[in-house]
Amino acid sequence: MRTVRHIRLQYLQHAGRHAVRDLRSGVGASTVVRAVGSGVTPIDFSELGLAIGHATDDVGGTGLTVVRPIVGAMRCAAVTVGRATGTREFHAASPFHLVDRTDAVLLTGGSAYGLDAAAGVMRWMEERARGFSVGPGVVPIVPAAVIYDLAPCGHFTARPTPAMAYAACESATPLVAAEGSVGAGTGATVGKAAGAPNAMKGGVGVWVERSGSIAVGAVAVVNAFGDVRDGEGVIIAGARQGSAFLDSAATLASGAGRGGFAADLALQNTTITLVASSVTLSRVELQQLASAASAALYRRITPTGTSFDGDVVFAVCPAADPPADRRPVPVLQIEALAVRALEMAVERGVRSAVGRDGIPGLGDSGRARA
Repeated sequence: MRTVRHIRLQYLQHAGRHAVRDLRSGVGASTVVRAVGSGVTPIDFSELGLAIGHATDDVGGTGLTVVRPIVGAMRCAAVTVGRATGTREFHAASPFHLVDRTDAVLLTGGSAYGLDAAAGVMRWMEERARGFSVGPGVVPIVPAAVIYDLAPCGHFTARPTPAMAYAACESATPLVAAEGSVGAGTGATVGKAAGAPNAMKGGVGVWVERSGSIAVGAVAVVNAFGDVRDGEGVIIAGARQGSAFLDSAATLASGAGRGGFAADLALQNTTITLVASSVTLSRVELQQLASAASAALYRRITPTGTSFDGDVVFAVCPAADPPADRRPVPVLQIEALAVRALEMAVERGVRSAVGRDGIPGLGDSGRARA
């Protein structure tokens, strides 16, 4: 293993272009702009007031993704699906928590080790006086969730760092073109019911749904135990059995999948996601939005919410209080749009993923968009 990691930070400089920052141990960063992703239409999160930044450790096979407001703060809530979660500041994303603001959400690889990277987000925020005011200064509120990507891709000892998170904050943009095997999706895999050698590459996907003046966006880091299906219910990425898909849900239901693989795969799967509403919601409404959006996981990933998954759905919206004379919030419409957006983000995450370390991906064949 190389002692100095080459961390490739990708972010959209403008449509169809990225800047790549090569960080060596987080010191002495230099920025080089080069053309990548020609012809890729970026997904625009500006209506949602959000910027998204990726940091990618290609050699280590890990990375992270930061979702932050372009300016100011946001309101946040979250729900979990499954038993194998890894989180930080999760209670801050609750209607019952004292603090009513969130400054960023971190989606990261590295399993529990990756939670340390949140310090880089906090440092970036503190330098800009963005956080919960405590008199002499601020305390940035940064909920985080992790996926297990310590194997089979890359190196077990490679983990996202605070330096990577700081750089991802710095480079975050509302125009997002990088998907698949970047950021928190770098080491993601899906379909592990037949063991890691028969899995496929997962990744990070984004999407925005619009209806009239309402926009709802989604970010999904797909690292699921189950198989991923398209909108017609057809498995497009998952556990393989020869040249065909195993169909993990059917195999488990038949009892054929019990036994040997269980101990090896426990705690090694998680899909971490975020949905964002352009409409200001209360904290209770946000909590329900996160819960409603989880329907997308059950539709597109089979099985979902198992004892081996630690899926998380964050929901965010602008932090400003709505005007007193505002019409009733169309919560059901926003929830429906969130499900659609998250479904697309899940599918795009695997369609864009490029294989590595013997794990194939749909992106290998050029099918990089849903």
